[in-house]
Amino acid sequence: MTVEVTTTRLPDRTADRVLALEARQARAVAGDRPRKRGKFSARERIDLLLDPGSFTETGLFVRARPTGDGADRPYGDGVVTGCGTIDGRPVCVFSQDSTVFGGSMGEAFGEKTVALMDLALRTGCPVIGLNDGGGARIQEGVVSLALYAELVRRNVQASGVIPQISVVLGPCAGGAAYSPAITDFTVMVDGASHMFVTGPEVIEAVTGERTSAEELGGARTSNSLSGNAHFLAADETEALDTVRELLSYLPVNNLERPPQYAPLPPPSGIPLDEIVPDRLGQAYDMRDILRAVVDDGELLEIQELFAPNVICALALVEGMSVGVVANQPAHAAGVLDIDASEKAARFVRFCDAFGIPLLTFADVPGYLSGVRQEQAGIIRRGAKLLYAYAEATVPKVTVVIRKAYGGGYAVMGSKHLGADINLAWPTARIAVMGAEGAVGVLHRRDIAAAEEPEALRAELVAAYEDTHGTPYPAAERGYVDAVIAPRDTRAHICRALRALRGKRAPMPERRHGNIPL
Repeated sequence: MTVEVTTTRLPDRTADRVLALEARQARAVAGDRPRKRGKFSARERIDLLLDPGSFTETGLFVRARPTGDGADRPYGDGVVTGCGTIDGRPVCVFSQDSTVFGGSMGEAFGEKTVALMDLALRTGCPVIGLNDGGGARIQEGVVSLALYAELVRRNVQASGVIPQISVVLGPCAGGAAYSPAITDFTVMVDGASHMFVTGPEVIEAVTGERTSAEELGGARTSNSLSGNAHFLAADETEALDTVRELLSYLPVNNLERPPQYAPLPPPSGIPLDEIVPDRLGQAYDMRDILRAVVDDGELLEIQELFAPNVICALALVEGMSVGVVANQPAHAAGVLDIDASEKAARFVRFCDAFGIPLLTFADVPGYLSGVRQEQAGIIRRGAKLLYAYAEATVPKVTVVIRKAYGGGYAVMGSKHLGADINLAWPTARIAVMGAEGAVGVLHRRDIAAAEEPEALRAELVAAYEDTHGTPYPAAERGYVDAVIAPRDTRAHICRALRALRGKRAPMPERRHGNIPL
């Protein structure tokens, strides 16, 4: 039997459509070029961020709306949107193209970005924004402002539901700066990123004050002074690597657990018993303690350059993600000021939103006093950290290393704010204030009337420290569960986190609380 094999050709009309499609695709990606040397294009950035071959683009053929000025209407309208994976886990990403209308947001640009946010919420995956644009598109008028407001509304809806990460790779000005401010984390590139509401030219025209973009809202300014950013990268590649590392600690959404890895031991180094100095006022680096407790000694610090008197970091303990909050005695004795309180409060709330247990290390002399702090609102703004700890329902484990005085004791993960397991080293000092200050208040007249005031002062200080300057009075009342040897800290923390893994903490039914903003 003979079998005829026929080859079917596309009709000419269909072939023409295919050719037209290929031409449109070529035009859609054309013009996407680096704006200046050392910078990647919008699509190159996505390729560097995502797993190879995983990107699926959305809105490829969307075009800029006509404005009547005869300007070109490029495909994509200056933003590349789509889905992909990072380490095999799903993400949504948008990447602004500064070669199209300066990366400014027009109607089509905004609709694509908002649609991507909606998709991320529906699918429950993180959203990453690669920002490099000039703000609202002047040619399109109020519609560009409307889309910025729509984007911010999506940011708020997604807050606490899916992780949101902003990467600023160029300018991010005006209304465009507020979306990254609402997202969970912002990464900036040293010398290349700028984020501000009003540019230096406008400031000079209005006030006569001269400033540079770098001084106003550059990457270093945003990371160290204003606290608007969380990570400072040397270049774009490091910025995108930071995003990948950050996501490795996070769940894809608030209903999933963070990823679990094979546990690694802490590195062998200085024994914990030898880190804290004998003299109470002598500084040490809290990172030495943290690295001796977490897996492989690895910490991903959040806002490392801002308010360095408190450390906020993501780490692993027995392969599970934890959020670490710790006073840093190497900076301002680890005191809690306005910036430190707000930095730690936001981090605590983030961890609570995404089910990441909190591990607190306390060595705090209290809240910072002084006229400037009082007038700037230390009461209202310092209360944010109290609120955040009291509100958090994730497993909470606290270790008191040395000083825990006054309000600092209460706020740094105390039992009274809902901590589950509280441990203390023998070096812990838990009291209303330090012995010197307490004796000065309680025995001022006796010391002034004594024949040898300094000798009496030393005797009273020693007596106060023996009575109140140890962790045992707090342990007797159940405020501290155990006084432990420093070398056993990791073992106790691991056992506590294992025991708390199934924690349930129902809260009263309400719309939401009213944090002291």
